[in-house]
Parts: sequence; C-alpha cells; structure tokens
Amino acid sequence: MSGHSKWATTKRAKAVVDAKRGAAFTKYSKLISIAARRGGDPETNFSLRMAIEKARGVNMPKDNIERAIKRGAGEDGGAIIEELIYEGIGPAKSQFIVKCLTDNKNRSASEIRHLFSEYGGSLGSVMWNFEQKGAIMVTKENLGVNNTDEFELELVDAGAQDVVREVEGMTVYTKIEDLQKVKGFLDSKKIPAESAEISYVAKEVSEASAEDKEKIEKFIEALENNEDVSDYYYNISNV
Repeated sequence: MSGHSKWATTKRAKAVVDAKRGAAFTKYSKLISIAARRGGDPETNFSLRMAIEKARGVNMPKDNIERAIKRGAGEDGGAIIEELIYEGIGPAKSQFIVKCLTDNKNRSASEIRHLFSEYGGSLGSVMWNFEQKGAIMVTKENLGVNNTDEFELELVDAGAQDVVREVEGMTVYTKIEDLQKVKGFLDSKKIPAESAEISYVAKEVSEASAEDKEKIEKFIEALENNEDVSDYYYNISNV
C-alpha cells in the first residue's frame, strides 16, 4: 500500500508531549470529549477506549480523563468541542490533511489558513489523493513475534488488508469497519499497539529533496504547536 509512514510523526508527537505536557493534556482531553459523544463507556465505545489509552500514554491524570468524558457527554456545561478537517498544499507542493478539535471554529480556520500561507502553501483540495483506512502501529519491541510471516497471515485472517514492515516495527492497515476486530486480535495475543486509529493514507506519495524536507518539517512543527490541531496526514514518504 502506498502512503507515508506515521512512525516519524509519532516520534515527533512524543517529543512535543515531553516538552509541552500541558498542551498535550488539552489535546487529548478534546479527543476524549469528541469520542465520548458516542457513549461514555470505553468497553462499548472503541474510539473512546483508544482516546483514553493515548491519554494514559502521556500520563494524563485520571481526573482529567473523567472530566473530558463528562464534557463530551454534555454533563459539565462546557463549550462544545467540534472536529474540523482542513486540506491544503503545504511547502514544496506537499499535500496535507489537518484535523482540528476546537471550541471556536472561526479561530481554528483563521489559524490554519495562516499557517499554510506562512509556510508557502494554501488551503485547497487534496482529499482526492487520500483514503481512510484503519491503521495500527506496533513497535518492534512490543511485537515479539519470531515467525513474522506466519503472524502476518494470522493478521490477514483476522481482517488486515495490508501489513507493512518498517524499521520501527509494523503498520497494519484495515478497512475502517475491521479496525476494532484486528485490534482485538492483537489484544488477544497480548501485543500492545502504539496506536490504533482511522487514518488518511495517501494513494500516491512523493519524496522531498533535502531542502524541501526541512521546509516541510518546519511546517509540521508549527502544526504540532497549534493547540487545536489533533492530527495531520501528508503524502511525503521521507518526512
């Protein structure tokens, strides 16, 4: 399957978390609140369970998690959090989809438009080059599987569409409706996932030059520093 690896993104996200833990708590709180709208029980709400796992991964306090769930269920009277999707051309004609969680649509729209413009890009249609897939990432340390070929066949039997081996571990792609089932298979094998989520995967990817790569990475850093940005996806294979 074509599409860039999210491993580099995950590494950067962890670095941001370590440097700005408070901002990370805010982002994960919004993610939990959005997921909690479909029900406040993580046992029956897969999206909520995954959001809580992410929050726990950055040591978000239990009280913060519970408040975020109540907020999503409309129990605390706080501002309503909305999910917004922006698409555009980034530096060096890279293609980006940016997901925001915000309580102020006008502010988010203005800030995202400004970021694209500041780094030489603009908002515009790129969704045609992306498709939504379930994406599960497992680190090499957590994989712990000796016969990888046999394990890949088991994953396919469990519902995986594609399995991509990478330096850091393995990325498993699924249909959206099979994401929970494949994650359950990994759970049954006691193999923890680094992440499990619905992702926008580029159908056609490009490779950036060294100069362009630096520009794109600076744009990504600016996205990560924006409190409303919860995730982003792009079509550059070597960033």
